Amino acid sequence: MDCLKEVAERLSRSRNAVALTGAGISVESGIPDFRSPGGLWSRYDPLEYGHIASFRRNPGKVWRMILEMYRLVDAARPNPAHHALAQLEKRGILKAVVTQNVDSLHQMAGSERVIEFHGHGRTLRCETCGARYPRERASFDVMPPECGCGGVLRPDFVFFGEGIPPKAHHEAVAVTERADVFLVIGTSAAVAPASYLPMLAKSSGAYLVEINPEPTDLTCRLTDCHIAERAGVALPAVLEAMGIYAESRTL
Repeated sequence: MDCLKEVAERLSRSRNAVALTGAGISVESGIPDFRSPGGLWSRYDPLEYGHIASFRRNPGKVWRMILEMYRLVDAARPNPAHHALAQLEKRGILKAVVTQNVDSLHQMAGSERVIEFHGHGRTLRCETCGARYPRERASFDVMPPECGCGGVLRPDFVFFGEGIPPKAHHEAVAVTERADVFLVIGTSAAVAPASYLPMLAKSSGAYLVEINPEPTDLTCRLTDCHIAERAGVALPAVLEAMGIYAESRTL
């Protein structure tokens, strides 16, 4: 059977489908993969700008990179892959999206059960008192931005050197263990602890689908079906094979 049709049939019968998404799903929305040519890490050393120790040592310097990232994210809009996942959730097929992205594009597309494994950029948190502010309320006239208590504000996403937020980690593990179809989309899932989720899904009995233009380390070891295509092409095609493509296009 054609791989795409097999995925469509599996999803049609699924009771607990879950998706794990990474940077690749948002590339089609205009957000380059940080590690790709032209991505942020090609211009900013990740250890110098992306590590929590670097932020605490020189937050003003790191904030200049963060503001560039915000400009990219703010200009982005959900693409057909984000909308397709939202449609699968609306149909009761997809139970959750676990995303490594901090761009909130899944929510913008209409997904409601989004587990943000690496946090998000919608709010800022004070390093001193822990107070949180919507990003829109923060002033960036002075670097670094400050809390009312005088402490330094930071984005509510995970820097290198920090752990995954415990609530997000617990929820991601819980939905993965229950998954009967597990979609790995736009990520090589090579970096721990996100790399454990496909292995956990497979060991729990899930049918593992990989949607990536290129093969990854998962492809030969764990993947049941690899659709070697961009997510914005592959996911609408899967929905079309399920007979729900026309509705997904209206989102």
